[in-house]
Formats: sequence, structure tokens, C-alpha cells
Amino acid sequence: MRIDLHAHSTASDGTDTPGELVVNARAAGLDVVAITDHDTTAGHGPAEEALPAGLTLVTGAELSCRMDGVSLHMLAYLFDPHEQEFARERDLVRNDRVRRAQAMTDKLVALGTGITWERVLEIAAGGSVGRPHVASALLEAGVIGSIDEAFTGEWLGSGGRAYVSKHELDPFEAIRLVKAAGGVTVFAHPQAVKRGRVVSENAIAELAAAGLDGIEVDHTDHDAPTRDRLRGLAADLGLLATGSSDYHGTRKKVRLGANTTDPDVYEELVGRASGAAPVRRD
Repeated sequence: MRIDLHAHSTASDGTDTPGELVVNARAAGLDVVAITDHDTTAGHGPAEEALPAGLTLVTGAELSCRMDGVSLHMLAYLFDPHEQEFARERDLVRNDRVRRAQAMTDKLVALGTGITWERVLEIAAGGSVGRPHVASALLEAGVIGSIDEAFTGEWLGSGGRAYVSKHELDPFEAIRLVKAAGGVTVFAHPQAVKRGRVVSENAIAELAAAGLDGIEVDHTDHDAPTRDRLRGLAADLGLLATGSSDYHGTRKKVRLGANTTDPDVYEELVGRASGAAPVRRD
């Protein structure tokens, strides 16, 4: 089985619609794909409706969190999307993403970049607006040469000229909320140092003690030594080690299935969840 547990659609900052995402996942030879848009479940229904034969869909979300002043992402899988407390918190985080994106755009307008908020909204196309859409507007305007350039201290990275903070969940609270909704949690790309500051291994141990289920080990932002170290850490802490592409369509170069999760690890994650079940079309 080929299992990719981290992919984005136009419901947040991917370029494939949810329907295109599942079709492309099957075409890429995947047996299982997770839809994990930022702080939203809006893509779940359309993805299920378009699910091709032979593909299993895992519903999820990527939650925006902050710990010790460091932004981090928590992957939540197979939770009940209608559980009220968790749904309210996702709404709060998602709505603040819009405020933040507009504030960053205002700063960029003042810097003379030539982008507009109207264009950022057009790029988002109804999805959960975020920094990647602002970055795409900068790229389109010729201000930067690649999307990655936007996420530096020069522009939208932490401390950058157009950086604006946002509401983020405490990761311990995120774990509690997801578990209360019957889901499971995996710390996404925990050592992606090229994105900025990362939390310590001691912090990961604290999250494990609070009920974290796993860490995303095999990820394009982790080199081989980092993957080896994280795999050892996962074993020491009793955490599941997953692998995923973090696919965003044409917004990033990584392809679906670039990294995958071991079938036994996948089955363990599914077995721990009670809020929702994977969806399959035979």
C-alpha cells in the first residue's frame, strides 16, 4: 500500500480542488490519501463525492499552533468535524487567518510591491486565505522569483517586513480538542529548520506525554540525518513515525506520494480514531 497522509486542496492553500486532489492521488498510484487543509474541513465533502475507485480517503486538518514562541503545525485525523468545541476553535483560527493575510497585504502595498487584497482573494478562490496566497501574489507581480523567497525575513517570514502574527492554538489544547472529537494527532514536519525556528526534542517529549500520537518523520523538509534522528526519537517516546508529501499542487514542487507512511503505522492510527472512519470506493 502507498499511503500519503498530508495533502492540501483549494479549501486552503493547495491548487487542486478537493475532487482533483483525490483523482490525482489515485493517478499517482496512491492507495490512501489524507486531505489536511489548514484549519478547515471544507474540502472533505467534495473529496468524498469525487473519490475514485480503489482509493481510501482519510479526513483531517492541519492545525496552526504555537509553543514557546515557535509556530508549529499539528495534523489531526479522523475526528468528528461536528464536535462543537473543536469546530468553534477551528473557526476562530481560520477567521484570524483572513485578518492576518489582509494585514500582511496592507504592509506589502505600503512597501510598493503592487499587489492588492482583491488579487489575493482571487488567488485564494474561496479557500482559507493564508500566507501562501499572498506569496503567490508577490510571485505573480514579479517581486520574488519563487514562493520560498516569500517566507524569509525579507517578506513574510517571522520578523519580516510584512510579517503579522496570528491566533494559534496551544498544541496541548489542540491534542485535547482532537482527542475529545475522537481524532488522532501527528506533529507535522517538526524539524523543518529551513522554515524558521523549531521546538526542541524535550518539547516533543512533553507533547508525547500529553497524548500526541505521532510525528511526521519522512518529509521533504527533513534531510536524511534529521529523519534518522526523528525516527529514533519516535521509538524512544513511543510515537508513531509517519511519512507524507505535504502536497500543495503547483504551488510547491513536491509531488503526491513523495514520502509515504508504513501500512502498519497507518492501521494503528486508524485503530486509535473513533470520530470518523476512512472512506473508500471499491
